[in-house]
Amino acid sequence: MLIVMKPGATTREIDAVLNVIEAIGLRAHAMPGATRTAIGITGNQGPIDGRRFENLPGVVEVIRVTKPYKLITLDLRPEKTVVRVGDATIGDSDLAIIAGPCAIESREQAFAVAEAVRRSGARFFRGCVWKPRTSPYTFQGLGDKGWEIMAEIRDEFGLKIVTEAVEESHVDLIEKHSDVIQIGARNMQNFSLLKRAGRSKLPVLLKRGMAATLEEWLLAAEYIMAEGNYNVVLCERGVRTFAQHTRNTLDLASVPAIRRISHLPVIVDPSHGTGTAYMVTPLARAGVAVGADGLMVEVHNQPELSLSDSAQALTFSQYAQLIEEVHTIRNVMAANGHGGSNAT
Repeated sequence: MLIVMKPGATTREIDAVLNVIEAIGLRAHAMPGATRTAIGITGNQGPIDGRRFENLPGVVEVIRVTKPYKLITLDLRPEKTVVRVGDATIGDSDLAIIAGPCAIESREQAFAVAEAVRRSGARFFRGCVWKPRTSPYTFQGLGDKGWEIMAEIRDEFGLKIVTEAVEESHVDLIEKHSDVIQIGARNMQNFSLLKRAGRSKLPVLLKRGMAATLEEWLLAAEYIMAEGNYNVVLCERGVRTFAQHTRNTLDLASVPAIRRISHLPVIVDPSHGTGTAYMVTPLARAGVAVGADGLMVEVHNQPELSLSDSAQALTFSQYAQLIEEVHTIRNVMAANGHGGSNAT
């Protein structure tokens, strides 16, 4: 159920509605907007009689929500969510670039890539401390040693750190040493991990599962938001299909599809979406053209020596070219009224 407050509703009126919702054993999710506040209700096991809210001061409308998701929808928040990470943002007029190696391998490697990322103007550095791998015999990440390197990069380059939580206990460490919790494709439906991330104060970057439908992906985001964390970024990273010319099939149609449903920002990962370096820049251009709020790109100082996903990592020169081209596209779109937070 969704309660829409009047544009001039006072803080006292909004708080009164929240108190009634909580008094009957349900959970209230207040979403302030540019012109009014909407309040979502979760925790009910069956239909709620909305008439109990209709006459409360400040309430203009009570809407029964029939969709399986309630908090991610435009019904609750017509304005697009802008996720703020310190002085950096995802979802506004700036194109967010999250770049770095697949995994932290050494201090020398990580610092070289971080320097290239900062030089490009990107604000976010990606790098996994733990790596969930298909084979138990491949590189699993540096683990705790990687945190020392990440902390130095954060201090030295001023970049916001994005790293993946493979299990619930990892969230505690990420909260101490990082800026954004990444939930990878293999964990998109790890519901206990989603709930733990939902109780965090850090933003969450949620990757689409390898065989997930759009609805399953959005419901995974709903799990996070239902716990009270509304700073969620969706990341399209490709799905498994019968195609053999790419590692995955990057579903760029998901970006405008989500725009029609949700207020959450959406970024695109053309590195995992293709698995091949020469395809990354063309698909990055396409992702920006369809309205993505940002890109997640793998960069390595020596891709041929990378311990993880070497085929899809860009060299520094390839990465610089990508940055130039995607910003050109974004600027053209903005000049024609299709960029930034109103991209469709």
